[in-house]
Amino acid sequence: MPENSDWIVPDWPAPAGVRAVFTTRRGHSGAEGASRPPWDRFNLGDHVGDDAFDVAANRAALQQSLTAQPVFLNQVHGVAVACLDATTKHGTVADGVISAHRGLACTVMVADCLPVLFTDATGAVVGAAHAGWRGLATGVLENTARALRKMAAEALAQRKAPHESIELMAWLGPCIGPSAFEVGAEVKEAFVQDDPGAQVCFVSTHAGKYLADLQGLARRRLMADGVMNIYGNDGSSSWCTVSDSRRYFSYRRDQSLLGGTGRMAACIWRA
Repeated sequence: MPENSDWIVPDWPAPAGVRAVFTTRRGHSGAEGASRPPWDRFNLGDHVGDDAFDVAANRAALQQSLTAQPVFLNQVHGVAVACLDATTKHGTVADGVISAHRGLACTVMVADCLPVLFTDATGAVVGAAHAGWRGLATGVLENTARALRKMAAEALAQRKAPHESIELMAWLGPCIGPSAFEVGAEVKEAFVQDDPGAQVCFVSTHAGKYLADLQGLARRRLMADGVMNIYGNDGSSSWCTVSDSRRYFSYRRDQSLLGGTGRMAACIWRA
């Protein structure tokens, strides 16, 4: 990435050969973005009302910057996981994606939901998941981790090293922060019914409403699934998409106020 890029390069101990980036609405030098308000500037979503030519220009600039091919999913707040290879088409319905192929970027789009990037300790496999509260509560992270472990085991078997352990690490990107994510009692119940300890991620406000810590909930679920090495978003204000309108798109902040907002992308690939 260019040195003056506004995009976020994860600070985590990913193995050599694994690359990752989180785009922002501001683009970077050489790829500032073509979209006009309210999608300005580096909108990557083709389903949010933006001009199709502007979105295509932004996606082409992203691919050029990555030197890898991002594949954009049709995300439905579900738990399906796609295995990415050269035949995978844009618009594949899934909220998680994994790959062992070089040069193909596992990509999820967000504008308040939590993006989670994965790799194993050897760098044999990579993956990404789109975790809104519905997908998070119903297992999108666990499904993605399970699919990655299976793919990594197959890679070990091919290398005739079936007894090596498989250790995953995860990076949490920007999302709506715990001071901005007000939800109803049904959201709290969706998490605490299976994990009573998840109550620590909800702060009561008024009349059955709560402030929810999305990244905190994701950390709990990842650790319960055996993913102990977790980096990135710690719930502090700098990670909140709602709080920084110059850098981040936010559906909750902008949709009703401006009539629309763009989408950012979290990408991870084997170089």
